[in-house]
This record gives sequence, C-alpha cells and structure tokens, in this order.
Amino acid sequence: MKEAFDCQMCGHCCEGEGGIIVSPTDLVRITEHLHMSAEEFTEKYGEIKDGKLRIRVGEDKYCIFFVQGKGCGVHVAKPDICRAWPYFRGNVIDSESWEMAKDFCPGIRRDVSHDEFARQGRAYLRGHNLLASDKDCEARALILDDE
Repeated sequence: MKEAFDCQMCGHCCEGEGGIIVSPTDLVRITEHLHMSAEEFTEKYGEIKDGKLRIRVGEDKYCIFFVQGKGCGVHVAKPDICRAWPYFRGNVIDSESWEMAKDFCPGIRRDVSHDEFARQGRAYLRGHNLLASDKDCEARALILDDE
C-alpha cells in the first residue's frame, strides 16, 4: 500500500495568517517545551481571534516558528493542527478540497485515490489522537462529522 502523504518539508502548510489554532492541550505542550508560561507564550507568539488562541505569522506571512530550509522550530511540540496536515476535515471528506490541496502540497501523492487518502487520514488522526471535539477552542479542521 502506498502512503498517501510524505512530507517534503516545503513549508507551504506553514504559510498563511490565522490558521494555526492552539488548543489548551497544545498550549501545555508548547509552553513546557519553550519553558514559559501560557501568558508569556500568548503575549510573545499568540493572538486571540474569534475566541481562539492562534500563532502569529511573521512579516513573510509564515508561522513565526517556521525556519526556511529547516522547518518547524518547535517541531516536537507543534500544535495538533500542524501534526494533522494534510488530513484536515475538508480534505478527508471532500474530494474537491483534496484536489486543491494536492496542487498546494507536494507531499500529497497524486497516484493515491481520494478514498484511500481519506481512509489513511482517518486512521492517522485516530492513531495519533488528533481528532478534536470542542469547536470553541480547537481547530474545526480536526473535527470530522462522521466520528
């Protein structure tokens, strides 16, 4: 069986404003890794938008933890939304979203069907405990309606 995704460390998924939501569990993990309080993290790296804590982006519009040529500067502690890419809700349940994601992300295999991508994605999310359930503080992209 072919893997549906093989990260190429390109950083495309790290670009864009407002998409990296930090859940309460993420916040504990990342602040322990950075040896700082939640308040310090929020002040230095975060912003509250629509009631959710999000990681800010730099002037280049990439996540402030992304380092060109190296990848994520907090890789071992990165938020669940980052751990889950490309197995976001839209890509798993909608083949059109998946097609657009394939154009965007070189790590998504073009020779794997959407059904297989979705099967592997659901298994990955379950196996890595990445499914979210609280839309008030977690990323909506990690909540699957059929779960």
